[in-house]
Amino acid sequence: MRALFLYSEQDPFMPEKPLEVQERVQFGISYISAVLKRAGHLTDLVVLTRSNFHRLDEWIEEFRPDITCFTAVYSEYPIMAKAARHIKARHPRVFTLLGGPHPSLNPIECLRGGFDAVCVGEGEFPTLELLDQLREGRAPSGIPNLWFKRNGTVERNPARPFLQDLDSLPFPDREMWDRWIAYPAYRPSVLLGRGCPFQCTYCCNHAMRRLAPGRYVRLRSPGSVVAEIEDFTERYPEAVQFYLEVETMGTDLQWALRMCEALEEVNRRRKTPLEFGTNLRVTPRRDYRELFGAMSRANFTFVNIGLESGSERLRREVLNRRYSNQDIISAVRAARSCGLKVGLYNLIGIPGETLEDFRSTVEVNRLCQPDHFLLSVFFPYPGSDLHEKVRREGILEDEPDTRLERRRPVLDQPGFRRRQVKRRLNRFAWDVYKGYKPAGAILYVMAMARIASSPRLLRAWRGLQRRRFGRKKRPGQGG
Repeated sequence: MRALFLYSEQDPFMPEKPLEVQERVQFGISYISAVLKRAGHLTDLVVLTRSNFHRLDEWIEEFRPDITCFTAVYSEYPIMAKAARHIKARHPRVFTLLGGPHPSLNPIECLRGGFDAVCVGEGEFPTLELLDQLREGRAPSGIPNLWFKRNGTVERNPARPFLQDLDSLPFPDREMWDRWIAYPAYRPSVLLGRGCPFQCTYCCNHAMRRLAPGRYVRLRSPGSVVAEIEDFTERYPEAVQFYLEVETMGTDLQWALRMCEALEEVNRRRKTPLEFGTNLRVTPRRDYRELFGAMSRANFTFVNIGLESGSERLRREVLNRRYSNQDIISAVRAARSCGLKVGLYNLIGIPGETLEDFRSTVEVNRLCQPDHFLLSVFFPYPGSDLHEKVRREGILEDEPDTRLERRRPVLDQPGFRRRQVKRRLNRFAWDVYKGYKPAGAILYVMAMARIASSPRLLRAWRGLQRRRFGRKKRPGQGG
């Protein structure tokens, strides 16, 4: 059987290479493709953008799939639904399946979008069973995690337990992404586990954990992770920097220390040591020096820490993140004492946020002086608690603009007007680094933030990048 995966990219790097680096690879369909290939099925991938959509028929006719497998978060659902309707109209024999966070939490809505079925929850083995039934010429039915649309009715199948042994999965299929990535050897991400132990109100993890029975937070063994890294470096010997993707490296301290020991051993065997980076969620009154010391010995060069807001009131009452500003500051100091660079994740435009709250975010950043930061604009994703809150309070637009999501404000609140959010967003780097970094460096960061929040400027910047692509083999390394 032939399965064609469809992924969409709103902000393509360039027309023929929509993804700049390996870090943009989507893990869900990569693992599903690997499972299908292991079972003898053929797979391929199309990365859809608004500029290449007209080539969809060409790719369908070239690969001749029996099934098209789509993945979507909320902001990408419209283009996926458009593609599914197009395929059903032009190629009615091709089965259409949608998976991902948005259909998992909104299956009935998504079945109206031109799909024959949606996957609610993890998709590796439901998709494999679906292809097996299609190969046998059967009308698919009775597959746990899959909801089927049939003559105006919906077949809702029960959930299968969360997959507990992540090591039993093959490594994600990266080969199908190669032709879509400008720099395929640069900055790959490796998934360390699935599920999050926390329940932040702006995230859908609390809803996802209710989709199926079984332990939701699962971690891969260090041996499996090391084997995947070594497999990647065999394909791309020039790869030197890996991002280890996990909700937080601090989920299980003993596991994290074993992971660091395994990575340290990998580097002992190499002439050129590999570099690593990862995420950390700070918890109250925790001493991270042992973990950061182990990370330093394993050649972690940076760690990203989620501050989100410098207002302890907002974190506690709105975001459900319970740690103090001093906990953040202490973690940053501990990381620096071990030679790690630190990035801080920040949010602006949070429901109930005031200008004074945001000044607290600036102040914590000024105290920490992060080596890099990410300032995202709050976006109310369906399925999250905060989406329900802003909808009830009537401060959410009926159809919030998903273009440049998390880069432009969608809420207009009395205590922090939209125009104020835009202004603070654009000058954040100046507010944080003034007096600490050269003005030229700060102005560059501010210019990039301004470009990212403007479709017109972003198109012009992408044009410059396309010209640069023809002259550079790959971008420079860095945290």
